[in-house]
Amino acid sequence: MIDANEDTEWNDVLRKHGILPPKIEVKKQGYQLPQEKKSIEERFQNKSLNELAEFEDEEDEEEFEAYKLKRMRELKEKEKREKFGQILQITAQQFIEEVSNAGPSIWVVLHLFKDGIENSQLVNQRLEQLAQKFPETKFLKIISTDCIPNYPDRNLPTIFVYYENDLKKQFIGLTSLGGNDLTTDDVEWELAKVGAVKTNIKENPIEKRWVEQLEKALSGAYKGQ
Repeated sequence: MIDANEDTEWNDVLRKHGILPPKIEVKKQGYQLPQEKKSIEERFQNKSLNELAEFEDEEDEEEFEAYKLKRMRELKEKEKREKFGQILQITAQQFIEEVSNAGPSIWVVLHLFKDGIENSQLVNQRLEQLAQKFPETKFLKIISTDCIPNYPDRNLPTIFVYYENDLKKQFIGLTSLGGNDLTTDDVEWELAKVGAVKTNIKENPIEKRWVEQLEKALSGAYKGQ
């Protein structure tokens, strides 16, 4: 007697010619492994201290207290780092305190500007946006001639980047940052290359625009032929 559900080449031939009915698929009930319990760090990593208190009675007391203390330390460290968040204007008398003595592991971005110079205002706007985005970095601005007597306007805007009182990079003029079409991403990219901010931008935005413009121009030229 032929088993119609048996997997054989002969049965496949008989099914093909309609002698045997199509094979009945029997769904096997899979065995599901019990899910592994997530660690306490994974379960509570994004919780505030107030939110953690709601789970206190549901967790192992010793493990929970150890995690809570660790989380408190992490939040305090984060609060120390994220203490800026805006661009602050300083005077020459404040330079040593705000720049030279900024503290360990603090990046300082200092913009030399002058009122009435359009490019200076553009860079101030871009830095204000970045100061809010990267509160761990200290963003400052100072009138150029207050910082350096007789500093020429043709060098504006100028940006000095310091780390622990060491000048790491200087950008002189708008061209050094990206030119007249300067975007916030352009400045972020340049500061990230120095190490002053940590960016998620994957490719140079200035080069990306150049490539897009070139491709557009070539495409237009090709269509015009």
